Amino acid sequence: MTLTALLITLIIGAIAGWLAGVIVKGHGEGLLMNIVIGILGAVIAGWLFPMLGIGMSASAPILGTIIFATLGAVILLVVLRLVKRA
Repeated sequence: MTLTALLITLIIGAIAGWLAGVIVKGHGEGLLMNIVIGILGAVIAGWLFPMLGIGMSASAPILGTIIFATLGAVILLVVLRLVKRA
């Protein structure tokens, strides 16, 4: 992985994690955790959405990646919230 790809991954992870924290109230975790949550969200989305037949548009790859990673991060935060309550 090049330095540019790593920086883009970290920036997209931070944006997606922050957006997921805004959507799922009560999860203000800080910059580092936002990056981790966003990257894990992207992994979840990359695994789950193709199985559901949902694909990303090639016309806006960065925006699509941010949206997919955010949705995956929201799923992750909701699951974590459910596990904490149990």
